Amino acid sequence: MVLYFYCRDKRWLKEKPPKTGCQSPVLGAMIDNLEISMVPALVLLPLLLQVAALHILLGLTILTALPGLVLWYYYATHRKKRRTVFFLTLALYSLAYMYYLFITEILPRGDVSQLQLCTVTAGMFFTVGSLIHTKRGPGFVTASLFEAHSQSQEGNKDSTHLNGRVQSTVSSSSSSSSAEAVVETTKEALTAKWSKCPVCKIMRPPRAGHCRTCGSCIQRLDHHCIWINSCVGQANHRSFLLTLSVFVLTSLYGISLVLYSICPRQNVVTALLYCPGVYSQSRYSLSTTATGAWD
Repeated sequence: MVLYFYCRDKRWLKEKPPKTGCQSPVLGAMIDNLEISMVPALVLLPLLLQVAALHILLGLTILTALPGLVLWYYYATHRKKRRTVFFLTLALYSLAYMYYLFITEILPRGDVSQLQLCTVTAGMFFTVGSLIHTKRGPGFVTASLFEAHSQSQEGNKDSTHLNGRVQSTVSSSSSSSSAEAVVETTKEALTAKWSKCPVCKIMRPPRAGHCRTCGSCIQRLDHHCIWINSCVGQANHRSFLLTLSVFVLTSLYGISLVLYSICPRQNVVTALLYCPGVYSQSRYSLSTTATGAWD
């Protein structure tokens, strides 16, 4: 469900500006957005889950080795790239695949009500929508930001109150040296909490940090999240937490519905670890295996 052949207006996955001048928009989108190295991972993931659903020993082996295989493949194919949509695509693909199994394998059993289905569906779409909002930008520090800050501060400062230290008024009879001292004191007061980035060479506000992955300074930088292929900063911190919260709650709710449907006589936590007889039902063993992998 998560395709690489999406339109140019959906380039938020890579945060690149759209290109112009391409003779064939469809072919250009395919060439620009298709990463050949991602195809094996997207193909092997459902195949491995199919194999894991055949027997409990295969399931334990594959689910144990799967995280290591993913990391190995990432370092083998994407470690030289500063930014990559590998983990973002893998997460969206897994989310879509889990929802597909929920619709095709669990819903036909009749144990899930329409309200529960609507809740899971709404949670999934709300997660994607919040992710799109998070991807709009973390709040980059630009050279114009310091200029705007300086102009706003100078407009609010009165010559008689300069940071609580300078309280003299410059009049027409004042000397030029006094005027220059006042100007210098004003600049020092405005830039007291700002620092110069040694990499970007621009002035940045307090708590701003330079992200080596993005190559830019971010206002109130928290961290660079590989799962969304973006930094988390002042502009998207709340939406990031909202995305994470909705995603976790929706996943836990969906997993509980799957386990209650397949293993109705067991506790959810117990059923997640062991559900006797589930592998005898080949139709539902894949859903249980995928649930364990997602968890």
